Amino acid sequence: MFETIDVLKAQLDALRPLPTNSVRSLHEATVLEWTYHSNAIEGNTLTLKETKVVLEGITVGGKSIREHFEAINHREAIEWLESVVARHEPFNERLIKSIHQLVLKNIDDTNAGRYRQENVITAGAEHRPPDHLHLQPLMVELVDRYQNQKYHPVERAARLHVDFVGIHPFVDGNGRTARLLMNFDLMSSGYLPVIIKVEDRLAYYEALDKAHTSQCYQDYLTMVVEAEEEALKRCLSIVD
Repeated sequence: MFETIDVLKAQLDALRPLPTNSVRSLHEATVLEWTYHSNAIEGNTLTLKETKVVLEGITVGGKSIREHFEAINHREAIEWLESVVARHEPFNERLIKSIHQLVLKNIDDTNAGRYRQENVITAGAEHRPPDHLHLQPLMVELVDRYQNQKYHPVERAARLHVDFVGIHPFVDGNGRTARLLMNFDLMSSGYLPVIIKVEDRLAYYEALDKAHTSQCYQDYLTMVVEAEEEALKRCLSIVD
């Protein structure tokens, strides 16, 4: 299942160091599209072009302050994660809370970076997140399980996303945080960040719910592998 993406990754690695201008333009496009799609999945109504101008510092009329902050915060979270990857920092609870704090900054500062103190239901999903009283041991277990996994890096990143969302440790912002965590893991392993597109939202939610209710990760893993393959091919088409 991973043969194609591993071959593509090897081709990309063989071309390093990559052309500076190509890398810069690809990075800008990735940050924009990742931000747009991740927020759109959660209901943000900014279009791709509107997201671009918001990230350039321009206010879009008719859009809420929250939607503006969601775009700005998400870019800041990506940039912070990239610095974390560059410093080779480990995956732990502090990292998780720091990402979430950036996601909800100026939106819900009370709950930003803080595990939920109440129970929640995920609308439209069969899976029900665990009681808030069990969150701390579950998050400790999540980190421990991640650190001791022997899966292929792409499968490990996909499973991290699934398991994190299943716990649903925060009141809000779990989806964005999960996708940032997944890409943190991919980038830490030398792979490219993947973008789950808003057009695939239904399949994405169904794949997650299937993993949570039946422990079958295959549908979501396939989605991530295909997204990684798309990202690698796109990068190769620009730098090769």
